[in-house]
Amino acid sequence: MQIGIAGTGKMGSAVALRLKGLGHQVTVWNRTRSKAQPLLDAGLPWADSPRALAEASELVITLLTNEQALDEVYFSPEGLLSAPKAGQIFLEMSTVSPPKQQDMGQRASALGVAYLESPVGGSVGPAKEGKLMAFVGGDSADLERARPLLEQMCKRIEHVGGHGAGAMMKLAVNLPLMVYWQTLGEALTMIAPLGLEPQRVIDVLTESSGGPNMLKVRGGMIAAALGGDKNGPITVDVATMRKDLRAMLQHAQSQHREIPLTAQTLANFDRAADSGLNHADCTQLPVWWLATGGRS
Repeated sequence: MQIGIAGTGKMGSAVALRLKGLGHQVTVWNRTRSKAQPLLDAGLPWADSPRALAEASELVITLLTNEQALDEVYFSPEGLLSAPKAGQIFLEMSTVSPPKQQDMGQRASALGVAYLESPVGGSVGPAKEGKLMAFVGGDSADLERARPLLEQMCKRIEHVGGHGAGAMMKLAVNLPLMVYWQTLGEALTMIAPLGLEPQRVIDVLTESSGGPNMLKVRGGMIAAALGGDKNGPITVDVATMRKDLRAMLQHAQSQHREIPLTAQTLANFDRAADSGLNHADCTQLPVWWLATGGRS
């Protein structure tokens, strides 16, 4: 299949390389070409614009930063939908608000193209191995057309409703994880007087009933951060976490619901960002809390 990928950050690059390895013809585009250079070095062709990417592809996957990026990449004069082809499939995998995905779906449908939102659960490792979880919103017939490709990227595909439903599910999946980063910092505050070695502490927490899967995946990175390593890889930065938390709060407010733990977590992460951690990896959050936020 001829596949286009717009957005070659960590996740986009991992998906591109996996699909290329499975025999697909994968063309890439990114707003900053230099960030796609490793893919170009690996032999993937470059599209000069989103429009050119769409023209070269049967199916286009987008993994973009935020809602403004969606508008620019899809609807600019050289955007993905500036010359729509009837029946073409767009698979949008960014994490944005439900109303935005509803708007995107309506605008794409009016142009006669198939639009599926499919934010995913999982990080770079699962993306490389085809073990993501897809939360799909959109038309079931469009999903069946895209399913063979999704099955090559995902271990589980959940069609949860129309446009906007996938975004709701992704925010719900992310919420406990976001709050856990805060509770981890608080738990470490409790045992700070013991002076235990970081890896030992993380091992204990991972094996306990309170240890989420995230500790199994990132435990080594967290222990390294607690041990003073500030140069580990950036998997998810604090800015992205704050964006997702704001989207969660906005959605809850639109439903006249309260999510006070989420609100307090965002307030704490805002403090961390103000301290210089906005572009730091999430593993630095418990380090920051021990150093500053955990003190009354």
